[in-house]
Amino acid sequence: MWDELTGQSEAIAVFRAASDRANDLAADSPASMTHSWLITGPPGSGRSNLAFAFATALLGPGTPEGDEATRRQVDARTHPDFGVLSTERVIISIDEVRAMVATSQFSPSVGRYRVMVIEDADRMTERTSNVLLKALEEPPPRTVWILCAPSEADLIPTIRSRVRSVRLRVPAVADVAELISRRDGVDPAMAVRAAREAQSHIGMAHRLATNEQARTRRERTLQEALGIRTVSDAVIAAATLLETAADDAKAITEERDAEEREAALRSLGVEPGGTIPPALRAQLKSLEDDQKRRATRSLRDGLDRIMVDLLSLFRDILLMQMHADIEPINLEIADQLRVAAAISTPAQTLATLDAIATARRRIDNNVAPALALEAMLISARRVAS
Repeated sequence: MWDELTGQSEAIAVFRAASDRANDLAADSPASMTHSWLITGPPGSGRSNLAFAFATALLGPGTPEGDEATRRQVDARTHPDFGVLSTERVIISIDEVRAMVATSQFSPSVGRYRVMVIEDADRMTERTSNVLLKALEEPPPRTVWILCAPSEADLIPTIRSRVRSVRLRVPAVADVAELISRRDGVDPAMAVRAAREAQSHIGMAHRLATNEQARTRRERTLQEALGIRTVSDAVIAAATLLETAADDAKAITEERDAEEREAALRSLGVEPGGTIPPALRAQLKSLEDDQKRRATRSLRDGLDRIMVDLLSLFRDILLMQMHADIEPINLEIADQLRVAAAISTPAQTLATLDAIATARRRIDNNVAPALALEAMLISARRVAS
């Protein structure tokens, strides 16, 4: 189960040693082991995968490797002693955390421990975090909490003081390429390019390597930025990038939304295309509301991916302006990068990088995406090819 992780040998060693110790203590003194963990690291570094591998080791039948049956149950989220809280919305609600805290109080039913994982723990508000804090302060002796977040600073200080933190590093491009080539059967050259362009984000590297539409959307983003010459070009490019992000979000959520609705209708006994009884409409309305929240987050994530790609573009331009002997991320358009570097100054490129960072903060604070993108792209007009 540890083979799906890459470039994190130090963190893996910590958790394998912890699961070893947990096996030794399970019968004698379960209270002696660490019961609250925090896994931090950049997006795509494998935080959740490491959490699930550790959970499998704790839930398995007495070995640090776990076993295949336990792994399948953890992967399917069906193990009776395993709880996962993740969200596809902007925030994790307080009711979701309350329900998970209540579940965490139960004794394990088949295993030695009950393991509770919260992905994206940084999406909890302070009020919601305080609900979790009470569970972390006095956990049952056989309950283990594993939180995942980009950094310790994303959680309130009182939670940080009650967890053991393990930080992941950005995996090397070669490690990510080897993983997706081996796991997904991707051509090695394509795997290397995808890993480099994804900046070692494992999930995004997989998507770029296996989805031609994702690669096309990324190329379109870079070309739009390189083609900006005037304020008018910036405004048009902002609209195009917003449309690109919306298409990307739609591609990710549309099929899943249809499957969820079909499954909901089937569970309610409604034939496909049949009339929905008034008494059941409230349940479907709740599903539609959840899907709308997921679409909002998916659009934000799509916009953030676009801005990460733009950061890589202007980072490459800046390195060329500074004559740094470092391979560009966007190696395939190196000639265009040289042209852009020649007609602008390092100060102008730094201003554009600052504008992208500002746009990310503005969108995160609910500024209209179109306005944030326009303000950001106006700063790029001087580096057009």
